[in-house]
Amino acid sequence: MMPLTMANVGETNVIKKIGGKEETRRFLENLGFVVGGVVTVISEVGGNIIVNVKDSRVAIGKDMANKILV
Repeated sequence: MMPLTMANVGETNVIKKIGGKEETRRFLENLGFVVGGVVTVISEVGGNIIVNVKDSRVAIGKDMANKILV
């Protein structure tokens, strides 16, 4: 397992674990980041990571992306 920040752009990954506090995990779940879900890194812009998750494009900060393990 590795944090989402280590994933290569364009690579499709399956979410294995979501860390952090309960509120952080709930926030990420509401965005579509769930264990077993598929996430693809689209690009990295100014410390934010743009990902494709559940047919939506979402921008998350590196601190959040580090809590998502793929």
